[in-house]
Amino acid sequence: MRVVLVFVCTLLFAGCAREPDIVKQQAYVFGTLVEVSVVNTPGAESAVAEVLARFDALHRQLHAWQPSELSRLNAALARGEPMTVSPGLAALLKDAQSLAAQTDELFNPAIGRLIALWGFHADTPQGQVPDRQALTRLLAQQPRMAHLLVANTQVSSTNPAVQLDLGGYAKGAALDEAAVILKRHGIANALVNIGGNVLALGQAGNRPWRVGIQHPRGAGVLATLELRDGEAVGTSGDYQRYFEAAGRRYCHILDPRTGFPAAGMQSVTLLLHGPHAGTRSDALSKPLFIAGPDKLAARARALGLDSWLAVDAAGKLHVSPAMQTRLR
Repeated sequence: MRVVLVFVCTLLFAGCAREPDIVKQQAYVFGTLVEVSVVNTPGAESAVAEVLARFDALHRQLHAWQPSELSRLNAALARGEPMTVSPGLAALLKDAQSLAAQTDELFNPAIGRLIALWGFHADTPQGQVPDRQALTRLLAQQPRMAHLLVANTQVSSTNPAVQLDLGGYAKGAALDEAAVILKRHGIANALVNIGGNVLALGQAGNRPWRVGIQHPRGAGVLATLELRDGEAVGTSGDYQRYFEAAGRRYCHILDPRTGFPAAGMQSVTLLLHGPHAGTRSDALSKPLFIAGPDKLAARARALGLDSWLAVDAAGKLHVSPAMQTRLR
């Protein structure tokens, strides 16, 4: 999945004369471990609690295959009916539409049926390649985010094959919401880690927050990265949600053009800064992963991304010049 980045506290504090006082809480949300670390200030515990409560609410709102607001919307779209959704969901869908358009729909949350056919709408993948005829029929319907119509809070689709799965977007959006909540509580120094999608505010004491980038096929750390205020890191990888059949690995990141899991990469990591850095780092790592090593740099340039690190299917490391200057 995307747990290629881990919060490596020991890397941060090794050699420090005095460790900062940090409030840290963990939870299991979005199908992964979530950790919020805040340099202790008045109100830190209540701020962290509000962040985790918001994560839980988003998880329940956006779940693709259990009862949720999103699953109710998918049922309405399948019937060809419009549905009035919450303002929050409408805003997320419009943003996801914009990101899909920027990526020529390589980032395509409308392919929920395809993801389900591959067995990834389950806690454990089904472990078998779908029937080719069923796959061909779904692919021929070409569901795209452009088929979604969002008018204020009413959502409909011109294509009944559109079924939404925001799994490649929700964690990043949650990071950005966490930053808003923390700042509202006056928290200036925090690190939020949602299963490897990470956003930093300020510093940890007198040093930057530091994370380690783990190799997708090994237990070691490829490099460490010090995060600056407002920076986010997002990773797409083939090694958390996948199955093997006939000696081949099939991961959960599907190429909407072929209907098959993308196979050219082991992982792609992005470093971003600025508005919606969390969301963008999560969503935009998908088209780079799907593009594969030969088109990685060109796709990154087209999206205005200058800081990335990737491991291709052969285990070769690809690092942009901007990212290279930041790695240790």
